[in-house]
Amino acid sequence: MLADHGRYAYSAIESRDAPDWPGGKRLAVYIALNVEVFGFGEGLGAELAPGASVGIPQPDVLNYAWRDYGNRVGVWRLLDEFYRLELPVSVLANSETYTAAPGIMEAFRKRGDEVVAHGRTNSERQGVLDEAGERALIAETTEVIAREEGRPPKGWLGPWISQSRATPDLLAEAGYDYLLDWCHDDQPVWMATRDGGRILSVPYPQELNDIPAVVARKVEGRAFAEMIIDGFDEQLAQSAKQPLVLGIALHPYIVGQPHRLRPLRAALEHIARHRDEIWLCEAGEIAAHWREQAG
Repeated sequence: MLADHGRYAYSAIESRDAPDWPGGKRLAVYIALNVEVFGFGEGLGAELAPGASVGIPQPDVLNYAWRDYGNRVGVWRLLDEFYRLELPVSVLANSETYTAAPGIMEAFRKRGDEVVAHGRTNSERQGVLDEAGERALIAETTEVIAREEGRPPKGWLGPWISQSRATPDLLAEAGYDYLLDWCHDDQPVWMATRDGGRILSVPYPQELNDIPAVVARKVEGRAFAEMIIDGFDEQLAQSAKQPLVLGIALHPYIVGQPHRLRPLRAALEHIARHRDEIWLCEAGEIAAHWREQAG
């Protein structure tokens, strides 16, 4: 017997009766901006060049400094584009950002952007923790964001998209409405949780995501921007058949680099030119609309 997660049953997208997005739109588009911080000389992190992952002694200054560029420079360049093109953003934030990089979250709060909980720091994975440790991580992250933003976050993306077998249960029990970790569909999917509960999975991209594209597959900035344009155009065409979600995942230390920012700007402009045909929104708005309209 094939092992099963027990969270949702198989469903072909062609066979579903799904509601349109607000205004009769068929394609919902959201930008997921990952704002992350990393411990110096310890823990995990994406690597510009082989470092700790191949046994280079810590501190790995090259890769730490590369990631730090995103919070010192890259995020502010991206913020300029979001203002210029009037693009809403879901900010996927490590809770340690508030103290490690003060000013960033305040800038997005000024815009009214949604904050999605993204763990404490991307130097750690939650899936390796026991249930008590994971529950504590979720509680600490939630408390910090709620204190700083004046309300608790409704959505969660695990650091490094790491989950244990209990993660959806713990998130539902902590009051979360949706999670982004399961990248398995182009529509939201209800996931079962223990004790008869449920939590909504909102599509999050692993293809239109600059870490897998640039860091893992070595696709450079112009090709990544073309991927965004091609993915958007194809999803817009496919949405004639059923309402869809398109997410674009960005990290300031990657696409905030000048040579990648320039082609990304063109891709964002392409999407913005179609704003009358699509629903430009936040991940939380997608979850709320689906909960209200699709039950």
